[in-house]
Amino acid sequence: MEAKKNTTRVLMVPWLAHGHISPFLELAKKLTNRNFHIYMCSTPVNLSSIKKNVTEKYSQSIELVELHLPSLPNLPPHYHTTNGLPPHLMNTLKTAFEMAAPKFSKILETLNPDLVIYDYNQPWTAQLASSMNIPAVQLLTFSAAVVALGIHMSEDKEEKFPFPEIYLREYEMFSLKKAINESPGKEFPFGEALRRSRDIVLVKTCRDFEGKYMDYLSNLVTKKIVPVGTLVQESTDQAEHEEIMQWLDKKEKSSTVFVSFGSEYFLSNEEILAVAQGLELSKVNFIWVIRFPQGERISIADAVPEVFLERVGERGKILEEWAPQANILQHPSTGGFVSHCGWSSFMESMKFGVPIIAMPMHIDQPMNARLVEYIGLGVEAVRDENGKLQSEEIAKAIRKVVMEESGEPVRKKAIELSEKMNENGEEEIDGVVEELVSLCGNK
Repeated sequence: MEAKKNTTRVLMVPWLAHGHISPFLELAKKLTNRNFHIYMCSTPVNLSSIKKNVTEKYSQSIELVELHLPSLPNLPPHYHTTNGLPPHLMNTLKTAFEMAAPKFSKILETLNPDLVIYDYNQPWTAQLASSMNIPAVQLLTFSAAVVALGIHMSEDKEEKFPFPEIYLREYEMFSLKKAINESPGKEFPFGEALRRSRDIVLVKTCRDFEGKYMDYLSNLVTKKIVPVGTLVQESTDQAEHEEIMQWLDKKEKSSTVFVSFGSEYFLSNEEILAVAQGLELSKVNFIWVIRFPQGERISIADAVPEVFLERVGERGKILEEWAPQANILQHPSTGGFVSHCGWSSFMESMKFGVPIIAMPMHIDQPMNARLVEYIGLGVEAVRDENGKLQSEEIAKAIRKVVMEESGEPVRKKAIELSEKMNENGEEEIDGVVEELVSLCGNK
């Protein structure tokens, strides 16, 4: 397909994770309504997973462009995504992605877009674009607070981080350093990479609740920080998930929690047991999504004690690998989200007015959990001094958020934030469009 005349043609290159591809795609949809033509570039396995989300409404304005990674040992094509990727292969995937730079260069030459929007850990994308005189802008899918803290920590600034509500406990700091060593990036890549980027940096956030962190980040990297809003994925067809929706229909309003820890974190057996016991003790209805790395022959029956399933009965529903998250969070019966506090999940809770029971696991999630409590969107389940989950504390946090009078301020705040965000949603995109068109005009 060819872009219409006088449209702004943008090549988007997200990192190979669903939590990154999804917001890039949602931004693409919003831009197509404002005279943009989008080329979404990723690996075939990732593109196949988002094809159904590029509905007929967008099919003329969003073009999927395949980027083929080189074949590396233990990394067949179905592993060219972080979704279900065994953790020990993360660095291999990062290496393969970087090795695909020559193929990306050919894509750039062929398409010759007006602009490239790229992700946090791929400076080679911007370098190739710059060599062809194509402006390139980063879209960060993390919170402004987390990025600002990451730069502050990595640059060993003498003064304290000016926002004490966003912090890391000792065991979280240890976990973060371990994750950085095992993840794409090796170190916080934000500081110098952001300073070298073109005039602006796009951040998936809203000024309403992250304004002061955005301003501090802008000062750190001497760039204008432009919020793009929540970029929450559109709901899928409910008819596809009739059984889940019918199960929820039978539950009372706001009586159920949705439990999910994202597509890249896999609970240990010990953690699964703690969550199961917490859900049982809470006496609250639940839908729980459990995921396992690709290639591991584990089933729900292997991971969850049969006696637990018998005791909770119709009060609980366990799904393997995937669930229609947006549909579940929007359902009137859903009254809380037991979440790892990935930034996309944070934003979905906010958009749909569902308070969070925060159980952060690694990387940016602990800082996001602090933000959840600071703005009043939810409650964090207390862990022991070594960072281990405690089933009694999980149950306590769930009951407070969903059932108890003491949780009323959290429930009220979630609705207030949702209403405010949904009222202001399009204003941020209008600002983004103005900045991008101006940047292309200065090409």
